[in-house]
Amino acid sequence: MKLIIRQENKADYKNVYELNTLAFEEKEEAVLVDLLRKNEEFIPQLSLVALLNDEIVGHILFTKIKIIDVNENEHESLSLAPMAVLPKYQKKGIGGKLINKGLSTAAKLKFKSVIVLGHENYYPKFGFEPTTKWKITAPFDVPTNAFMGLELVKDSLNNVSGIVKYPEEFDAV
Repeated sequence: MKLIIRQENKADYKNVYELNTLAFEEKEEAVLVDLLRKNEEFIPQLSLVALLNDEIVGHILFTKIKIIDVNENEHESLSLAPMAVLPKYQKKGIGGKLINKGLSTAAKLKFKSVIVLGHENYYPKFGFEPTTKWKITAPFDVPTNAFMGLELVKDSLNNVSGIVKYPEEFDAV
């Protein structure tokens, strides 16, 4: 079986919704993806699907976010959220391939950094580090070791600090 990772298209929306619902065992992430696609900041090239034998088995989405410092300066970054793999295909490396493809695509699109709220033992494999390193905080209470960042461009977060501001769609779910 050959895994194919490609940009999501409109014909995939229903399957991606079902995939997120099954992977997270709730509809919040599926609804979030639907809402984020309608945001003017949506980046189609950073909504990726993984296919095995023409079946969508994974999805990842990167969305523009801002990091706002104490002087109200805004620094653009990306949020990796959500990422989902059908339960029967989890722990087979599909999520990692989606992450790697998404990060390389983001770098080609000239984005400089990515922020993720995720498992502290999983995301460091891809180079993510706690955002406390740069004095970047979440806008809500989360364990500091689960809120991580990755520089796509070396030292791109060195002079960045502040609170992450997510698109309003994140508040709707």
